[in-house]
Amino acid sequence: MSAVPYARPHACAGTELPPPMVVGVSEPLVSVIIPALNEAQNLPHVLAALPAVDEVILVDGGSTDDTVEIARRLMPGVRIVRQSRRGKGNALACGFAAATGDILVMIDADGSTDPQEIPIFVQALRGGADFAKGSRFEGAGGSADITWLRRTGNHGLSLLVNVLFGTTYSDLCYGYNAFWARHLNVFALDSTTRAEGRRWGDGFEIETLLNLRAARARLRVVEVPSFERRRLHGESHLNAFTDGLRVLRTIAREWSRGRRASAQAAPERTR
Repeated sequence: MSAVPYARPHACAGTELPPPMVVGVSEPLVSVIIPALNEAQNLPHVLAALPAVDEVILVDGGSTDDTVEIARRLMPGVRIVRQSRRGKGNALACGFAAATGDILVMIDADGSTDPQEIPIFVQALRGGADFAKGSRFEGAGGSADITWLRRTGNHGLSLLVNVLFGTTYSDLCYGYNAFWARHLNVFALDSTTRAEGRRWGDGFEIETLLNLRAARARLRVVEVPSFERRRLHGESHLNAFTDGLRVLRTIAREWSRGRRASAQAAPERTR
């Protein structure tokens, strides 16, 4: 088997990159990105359930408990990344930028996403998908956590996106996804700008933003049935109303952005 050195991408400021790795070209490296904020009680369950992967990146959002210490104790090889701003979206952007794998998988630190499903997402990508999108409403997927209000809102937002973007998404607002690292630039995520507050895409709207930009870039998206479990310990950081409004605004912004890009490209095609 031939081998080639893996080129390391640029990471967030203050994040050390590991040394270059030499891997067989037929076996893609898998990086798992876990955003975490005060998840010390949940991490032992999440890390213990991880299948064999090449890299685990814990992105800490300024935890005041023992999240980082527990991660290092339980998994000495874990890479700790400090996010540049606040919010889950920014945490993922920093984790993606620091990752060295060919495949990037995003899971939650609260135990709601099952790490044992990672091979299914990887299989979908190796089978030809560019973006493997988790769905609680596809096939054998399901949820033990989603409320009636969140389910109804998600369904309505998914229908709206399918009409506006020509997609067939069954679950717009779910955070279990995986994609080939070579497509990272498609999402145009800012991981380096430091600010006191949040920039657009830094919150829970990140899942919607990724889905919409994948669709606009015409990536091959495959939905993977996934079962969402209840958070193991602690309180959710999600707010159905405020985060729902951010998702709606994300849809409006991305739709307008796509129309402007199409309008600018039209004169070029007629020349």
